[in-house]
Amino acid sequence: MDDCVFCKIIQGAIPARKVYEDEQVYAFHDISPQAPVHVLVMPKKHILDLSEAAQYDGICEACLQACTAVAKLMKIDQTGYRVAANTGPHACQSVPHLHFHVLGGDLLSARVG
Repeated sequence: MDDCVFCKIIQGAIPARKVYEDEQVYAFHDISPQAPVHVLVMPKKHILDLSEAAQYDGICEACLQACTAVAKLMKIDQTGYRVAANTGPHACQSVPHLHFHVLGGDLLSARVG
């Protein structure tokens, strides 16, 4: 999608601090972190949100496996971390491209993520 900021980051047109990449998934540091570790994990293919993801076999599994890899890379896999996906405006999905927030690095409140 031409006007999607996440697609532009994945394509390299907008710089980001990449954490992880494989054939299907791209992950980078959130520019407005809500925790000491806050990484966004998303499919390289433009998919609107979780409600649309069911049409794409294996994409959520690939993203969740990447979330686990990111947690290990960021060294929060032993202490614990949160994975969240916002779907739609009432859930505060600010970019219409499926993405998962990986948050950790400190004790998280119930309101983070």
